[in-house]
Amino acid sequence: HVQLVESGGGSVQAGRSLRLSCASSGSIVSTMCMGWVRQAPGKEREGVAAISPGSGRRWYGDSVKGRFTISQDNAKNTVYLQMNSLKPDDTAMYYCAARGYCSGRLRPDEYNYWGQGTQVTVS
Repeated sequence: HVQLVESGGGSVQAGRSLRLSCASSGSIVSTMCMGWVRQAPGKEREGVAAISPGSGRRWYGDSVKGRFTISQDNAKNTVYLQMNSLKPDDTAMYYCAARGYCSGRLRPDEYNYWGQGTQVTVS
């Protein structure tokens, strides 16, 4: 049973930073492709970042490149999303997601497991 629990969301002013955490059950973080997906009201889900469990290779959406960093701590079974220089357009519900392997694409529909989400609001 895969369980993903996000935390760290909140309301911040533009230009500030937030760090999201995704705690997983078992050794998911070290064996599965982990990603972050966001969805703003009235918009489609958008793949934000992903990290490969083996190589540690990372992928980012164009809208967050240079501002967001995905990382993982295998010992803690946790994935992080460091978000810097936040903009109002980053306002969304952020979901942690997992799939068997990283395809190099950030398509939300390719993930098999999802957390409940954490809200990020930037004003």
